[in-house]
Amino acid sequence: MAMREVLPGLFHWRAMHPRIHTEVDSYWMQDAGVLIDPLLPQEGIEWFAERPSPPVAVLLSNRHHYRDAGAFVERFGCTVRCSRPGMHEFRPEQQVQPFDFGDGLPGGVVAYEVDAICPDESALHIPAMRALALADGVVLGGPAGADGELGFVPDFLMDEPAQTKRGLLAAYERLLAELDFEHLLLAHGGPLLGDGRRRLQELVDAGGRTAFESF
Repeated sequence: MAMREVLPGLFHWRAMHPRIHTEVDSYWMQDAGVLIDPLLPQEGIEWFAERPSPPVAVLLSNRHHYRDAGAFVERFGCTVRCSRPGMHEFRPEQQVQPFDFGDGLPGGVVAYEVDAICPDESALHIPAMRALALADGVVLGGPAGADGELGFVPDFLMDEPAQTKRGLLAAYERLLAELDFEHLLLAHGGPLLGDGRRRLQELVDAGGRTAFESF
């Protein structure tokens, strides 16, 4: 999928993940020079060199989303940030720096704890864009680009499915109560613009559901 501006100053693209062999989603906050969960887009890394502000930071919504962050470190000298519980995943040469939940991050982003599906699962709140970036706790079902149901990954991807789902529902209920956002930026499913909050609230109110049966 080609790079597209989905909100003023916020770009989204989708690319094939080489390990899980499915398309995943990445985001670029242009004014701040901040990437979220980046795989390289079809335009290539030089697309970013032509932007008004070069990349300065990569934010990971969990430890599994390092993706092509190393290419941005090598080309632009970006810092890479991940929540502290996920730091065991990284080698020293990857130069990943920890953040704690509640910390303010580049681009005015604030990190919040989700946990449940993995200890480092984070929600990245972007107040200026009224957006919330989510990792693996909820995904969008259906074919890539389709407007499927918002829900959980299949049970086989959870260590303790019943406990994990309860934890995710509690986390999202808390975030809905505490944070002002309108849009969801999914790492698996793309952006839900305008109705992201409503759809997350509906999922919580429904007691959860599985988005699709294969991943």
